[in-house]
Amino acid sequence: MKSDNNKNISILRVLFKSISLFILFNLLFILFKDIPYGSISLYNLAFPGRERLPFGEAPGDTFNLTISNLDAMIKSHKISADEKTGNDYRIIILGDSSIWGILQKPENTLVGLLEKQIGFRCNGNKIEVYNLGYPSLSVLKDLIILNKIKAYNPDLVIWFITLESLVKNEQLNTPLVKNNLLELNKIISEYKLSFPKKDINLLDYSIISQRRNLADIIRLQLYGSLWAGSDLDQVISEDYTPAKRDFEADYSYKNFDNHQIQNGDLSTNVIHNGISGIPGTNFIVVNEPILISTGENSGIRYNFYFPRWAYDEYRNIIKKDFRKDGIKYYDFWDLVPESEFTNSAIHLTLKGEQILATETISLIKNHCELQEHNDRTP
Repeated sequence: MKSDNNKNISILRVLFKSISLFILFNLLFILFKDIPYGSISLYNLAFPGRERLPFGEAPGDTFNLTISNLDAMIKSHKISADEKTGNDYRIIILGDSSIWGILQKPENTLVGLLEKQIGFRCNGNKIEVYNLGYPSLSVLKDLIILNKIKAYNPDLVIWFITLESLVKNEQLNTPLVKNNLLELNKIISEYKLSFPKKDINLLDYSIISQRRNLADIIRLQLYGSLWAGSDLDQVISEDYTPAKRDFEADYSYKNFDNHQIQNGDLSTNVIHNGISGIPGTNFIVVNEPILISTGENSGIRYNFYFPRWAYDEYRNIIKKDFRKDGIKYYDFWDLVPESEFTNSAIHLTLKGEQILATETISLIKNHCELQEHNDRTP
């Protein structure tokens, strides 16, 4: 009988110690929430860095997945391995899914084409171009990524935007923003943004709460060798639903009344403060191409996203706003023909990417020539 009691006591002790250790590890994990454990990566070591940030909903087919940890995302990208020297000119391309390259292989994205076609140097330095676009429409999301990669000393950032990425009320709804509240609060302070800081629940940073995040980081590492062997990071098929060209007689745009978009409704301050907050880096802002429909009710709507009144007002606002502060701004909205869009009003065919690449190369060349002129001028 005494022996049974001892066994029961021993089991209770083991159980108590296990629970205590589990609670302790969770508490310690919370204390170290600011440590960038996602930076521990096999990318650029055991296998090459990726051409674009990890994103994907079919990891078994593409050896890629959507994760929330920004450190792991950046460390998986080739920019984190390329040591900047005095002989290279580093260009970062920021933007949404159209820049990331939905339905395009890495070599056929805007950045892939730029890498192949730029045949000149910038102020005598070799040009290196990096794709830091990410599939969601939010300039706040862009700034969070930009803040992470500024440590890699970009010389020029070309920031592609559109109306959908600038609507102020939508900035905090992007998953990458919602899943990185610590980083969000940090850039709100650092860049003096007008968004309210988010309350942080420390329990959200326990091992229990972060188990999916941790698992995704590990999965990203495990997919590295498979990805390196296949060079596949998304399912690319010609069998997609084309972007809409025919519409109802619908003037609506989100919760805005007709002709009621104001400057304060757009998050232009994210771009202004992002540019001023990273001195020493040059910026060019580009209004990206959109599908301009010629279908039914195309006199009311340019495409699925935008009624004409809203988009026209947006273009007027940002042109005046950026010109006032001397931001280099180019409007490519009507650059690409309607036929050269795929499954969205912003996703381009290969021919559309080539048209955009040609104009972007001209921007870069003009920028570099101006830099060289300024350096020669006493």
